[in-house]
Amino acid sequence: MMPPVPSTPPPFAAFEWQIAWRYLRARRREGGISVIAWYALVGVMLGVATLIVVQAVMVGFREEFTDRILGANAHVTVYYATEADADGVPSRLIADYDALATRLAAVPGVTHAAPLVRGQVMISANGRASGVEVIGTRLADLETVPLVAHPESGAGDLARLDEGVAIGTGVARDLGVGVGDTVTLISPEGMDTPFGTQPRVSDYEVVYVFGVGRFDIDRTRVYMPLAGAQSFFDREEGADEVEVMLDRPARVEEIEPALAAAAGPRAVLWSWKDASGAFLSALDTERRVMFIILSLVVVIAALNIISGLVMLVKNKGRDIGILRTMGLTRGSIMRVFFLCGSLIGVVGTMLGVLLGCLFVYFIHDIQAVVEWVAGGSVWNPEIRYLTEIPARLRPGDVLAVTAMALGLSFLITLVPARNAAKLNPVEALRYE
Repeated sequence: MMPPVPSTPPPFAAFEWQIAWRYLRARRREGGISVIAWYALVGVMLGVATLIVVQAVMVGFREEFTDRILGANAHVTVYYATEADADGVPSRLIADYDALATRLAAVPGVTHAAPLVRGQVMISANGRASGVEVIGTRLADLETVPLVAHPESGAGDLARLDEGVAIGTGVARDLGVGVGDTVTLISPEGMDTPFGTQPRVSDYEVVYVFGVGRFDIDRTRVYMPLAGAQSFFDREEGADEVEVMLDRPARVEEIEPALAAAAGPRAVLWSWKDASGAFLSALDTERRVMFIILSLVVVIAALNIISGLVMLVKNKGRDIGILRTMGLTRGSIMRVFFLCGSLIGVVGTMLGVLLGCLFVYFIHDIQAVVEWVAGGSVWNPEIRYLTEIPARLRPGDVLAVTAMALGLSFLITLVPARNAAKLNPVEALRYE
């Protein structure tokens, strides 16, 4: 009867974990890598946290910017191409604007269609003046614009629009006015008189102040009744455009052919993607490039794991020789040192994910503290359009960063772990 063959221990057995843990927590004079391990762990943690924060801010900026675009602007704008009117004057005026709006609203996927009159004027009050964009619309149509009807900040009563004008918070701040005050609108396209063209000047009461959270809207936009805008801009016979709102604005390309057919041959369509698509595509490209660039930070931090393992293998040559003579296979030796390196990467990655998520969650509080310490604003809405730092955590982004960091940590430990497994026990013990 043959003696029983000793069973081979399974990979990553308990004794392999025990040896790896003993090497990691050993003091440097005992041949451990505790100091280098801490450096590597902190480096991986900071790299992962930075990558998560940057990705969250860039995703948040894109989503917030898109939400503000879709919440305060038309998803598709329909206007007419220039054509000579009965007097031979080139005109883009839409005379049948109500009929056009009705046809567009009947297209499947359209939630609302409304005629608008739009013009650039100067607004003044209290000795101050500013250039603004005036949009003439009906109250029922304006109430369907989410960020205007339900703004981040507001004052007054939107239902009183027929009695005056609604202005953005930036306009109100620049002019020093509020609800109940009077503003003056001055249009350079005025009335023809024997003395030349006189600017058209009209006074209006401010009945509503809204803030949508986008600087370029809050600072420049004024709403007034459609009939009042037609009279002020001398367009009683029509409207400038028809704005169309969709139930799925992200798929605007699919519905544009039906809108074009309903609008007629003279119509020209301009979607929100035509207006802002290039900017949003640039944001997506920048986010991908930043992911690649900041991944190099994690790679540099992970290189400390290699240097630590190389030193550990060199210091533990005698131990490797003894373990081999005791019966440990090359695979076991390789797994021991693989565990030494990968544990640093795993712990650093998990701490980095926790730190990054906490930073994103409390980013507005952190912004407030930094601004308090700096004594001023660190986020200029005039440049970035949004009033605060946006940040959106997406599980897919966190998983991608985690997988990248863990993959690098595992991959980067293979070379020193294989070198340890290849060490000849006879050479390791020759001078001991």
